[in-house]
Amino acid sequence: MKALLTARGTWYHVPTMHSKRSYVVLSALVVVAFAAGLFLGMRTETQATLLRSGTEDAPDGINLAPVWKTWRLLDQHYVPASTTTKQLSKQDRVWGMIQGLAASYNDPYTLFMPPQEAQIFSEEIRGEFGGIGVEMGVRDNILTVIAPLKGTPADQAGILAGDLILEVDGTSTSNINVDEAVHMIRGEIGTKVVLTVARKGERELLHIPIVRDTIEIPTLDTTLRDDGVFVLSLYNFGGTATREVRSALRQFLKSGSDTLVIDLRDNPGGYLGAAVDIASWFLPIGSTVVTEDYGGNADPIVHKSKGYDITQPDWRIAVLVDGGSASASEILAGALREHNKAVLVGQRTFGKGSVQELLDITPDTSLKVTVARWLTPNGRSISNNGIEPDLIVPITRADMDAGRDPQLDAAVHYVLTGTLSSPATTTASSTREVEDDTKVE
Repeated sequence: MKALLTARGTWYHVPTMHSKRSYVVLSALVVVAFAAGLFLGMRTETQATLLRSGTEDAPDGINLAPVWKTWRLLDQHYVPASTTTKQLSKQDRVWGMIQGLAASYNDPYTLFMPPQEAQIFSEEIRGEFGGIGVEMGVRDNILTVIAPLKGTPADQAGILAGDLILEVDGTSTSNINVDEAVHMIRGEIGTKVVLTVARKGERELLHIPIVRDTIEIPTLDTTLRDDGVFVLSLYNFGGTATREVRSALRQFLKSGSDTLVIDLRDNPGGYLGAAVDIASWFLPIGSTVVTEDYGGNADPIVHKSKGYDITQPDWRIAVLVDGGSASASEILAGALREHNKAVLVGQRTFGKGSVQELLDITPDTSLKVTVARWLTPNGRSISNNGIEPDLIVPITRADMDAGRDPQLDAAVHYVLTGTLSSPATTTASSTREVEDDTKVE
């Protein structure tokens, strides 16, 4: 049996694990590196095969002679620009060629991992790392924070979803992939890393020091408010999420409340199975939760509700999302909205919904390649600019500093009144009655 998880907002097929932390979809930074399906295929080749000159393994119509001519010319003419320039071995050059080939697809989630990077990735899957606790992705070729994980060093240092990481300890992150960024930020527990960040609304770059630590990831919190609204805050879709959400929903039922807010803000994702199982508590059996679309290369896989459906006709449900809501969060939010079980409040989601397959190139190197994308029940690609909520409610740094949460206030206002509007703003453009089931994407 296999399960799906997201690493750096990326989906992978991996063997199912039941340890509370063994699933950990974090990178060294916990770039949950949570974040998106990875088939652990076995495809090994010898170094000798990789270094063949040309024709036996070349795809039809592909002439590899220019590659080997370039190799020879570099051997004959290249002189390091500096005496401190690192000398590359022949094997390093082979890995560089494969990395260049993978990079030519212009997909930040398709990449070749040489031995050191492959080892780091393996450690992430097993949870054998420390870090700062931030989920990252590449957006418009810029390293971008999807979400800091609650209570982690990154969260405590003030890192925010949407921050652009321009430098790590003074080294530019320009044109690097997420795995390379992970390698730059990793370090011994207790040591410091400084991120240079560009943030919307800030005129100057921010230089944020963060002390690395072991990352403990909370799964969820629940609150029964004085006004009777039950708030379920889900921080990831990891190995314990299914069980903990089931327990939280039991609390909700016992509370007697008929108003529920599911907070998925800054939730970078997790196991696909957890997303499907959690959606099943709200959807009839057989309802489509998400479709795995292989772009015509294979038949699509439709993941459907298991039909636990505990909802009642008089319930009102709002789902809070923002730019830190990615992958599994987008799957759940999209499914509940498109089956008219909930409305979405907050800001546009991150837009990370692709599936990667991990293939072994040699025993100690791997190729990670995008093979599919996630589609909502109505067939909309999650990766196409994310999901726009039914009610857009901004939240500012001033709000956070003052302890205000206008997004939660708007969600609570909806479940209590049935009117989808910000309590402080009831203009025609921001108000939609509950009977209007218009979908906004």
